[in-house]
Amino acid sequence: MGTCRLCEDAGILARAAPVLPAPIPSRIVLVGQAPGRLEEETRRPFSGRAGRQLFSWLARAGIPNEEEARRRVYLTSITKCFPGPSPGGTGDRRPSAREVEMCRPHLDRQLALLAPWLILPVGQLAIDRFLPGRPLSLVVGRLFDGAGRELPAGSPVSPGQLPLLLPLPHPSGASRWLNRPEHQDLLEQALERLAQLLWSPWRRRAKRL
Repeated sequence: MGTCRLCEDAGILARAAPVLPAPIPSRIVLVGQAPGRLEEETRRPFSGRAGRQLFSWLARAGIPNEEEARRRVYLTSITKCFPGPSPGGTGDRRPSAREVEMCRPHLDRQLALLAPWLILPVGQLAIDRFLPGRPLSLVVGRLFDGAGRELPAGSPVSPGQLPLLLPLPHPSGASRWLNRPEHQDLLEQALERLAQLLWSPWRRRAKRL
């Protein structure tokens, strides 16, 4: 990933600068949209304001602070380079379908190496990678198996259903989705489900699968 220059060679980006995750062997993988401008400078995923919001959500699920979250969760994204600012002037540009396709082999390889039991897709672009065509309001607060089937709370999980998918909204301030109280309720449900997964006896079994 560090030597990839596909988007630069294609003329999409002026300079390719992939932001690489910390090489931790975690089987919990969080997948965001793309690095932001600050991430491009610091070379650390989720080091900006959206990252601070994300780590505060994880704290509500029982991971107490950013340092612990970075130690326990593999943080990556759909595309690996900062795509530039949004043409509208608010937030970052959403990576194009061509950029997503160019970066797909990188994410596929990451997932193959880590074999996660839990994937947290964050934001609509990441959710579309795992649960295509489903809006945030129909997936946030719900848990799915690797085939995209919803799993009711407390239902048994077999190794063949892994990885589990627990979608989260994008933590960026540019997103307006969380402005609605009912969407805040869905986020709270998602964090409650995450806490149950992280601290349940089943989690210890899943880590060995």
